[in-house]
Amino acid sequence: MIKKDLLRMLAGFRRFRERFFKEEHSLFDRLSSSGQRPKTLMIACSDSRVDPAILFSTSPGEIFVVRNVANLVPPFESNMGFHGVSAAIEFAVVNLQVENIVVLGHRQCGGILSLFQPQAVKAGGFVAQWMTIAGEAKNKVLAKLPHSDVETLCRECEKESIVISLANLRTFPFIKTAIETRGLELHGVYFDLEQGQLWAFDEAQASFQELTWHER
Repeated sequence: MIKKDLLRMLAGFRRFRERFFKEEHSLFDRLSSSGQRPKTLMIACSDSRVDPAILFSTSPGEIFVVRNVANLVPPFESNMGFHGVSAAIEFAVVNLQVENIVVLGHRQCGGILSLFQPQAVKAGGFVAQWMTIAGEAKNKVLAKLPHSDVETLCRECEKESIVISLANLRTFPFIKTAIETRGLELHGVYFDLEQGQLWAFDEAQASFQELTWHER
């Protein structure tokens, strides 16, 4: 018997077919015949509340999305293991020739919370090991705010981990080459889902600045 949640998803797919796929058939016909040509690689969190396509109102084929726990980028490694995130980054940069890479972090990240409350995840498990990538961000925040509460520490670490991922991106040889030869750009963005605010990392000022615009 199919569970109610899956039935709801199937009903959603039917609405997609009726309202979107048929209305935008020319778009899907073009995407299926000529392939994808996204300009941006988006590295986002797996958190179900932060969907890049919805957040930025993008159309199919517009962004190439990689999602993982805490939107982290590991440093480049030359050993040929199973590197899912690195493989996706390589495909986007080398094969798709994207022009931008955006690391999208967010408020209330469970992965970042586990750095300060390790009991929240399985001891010695995959998540705990994965989150060591952001260990430097945690240490930096603790040194800067040694007496702060967990909420404040998490908020700052969520931002600092984006900076770590940007630095790790630059350790990939093919990214360095793309930056130097064809102007590939790297960006860090932070979504505060509590306030509905978007912040961008300003490398010159080494800080996040809120993005504002005039709403109609």
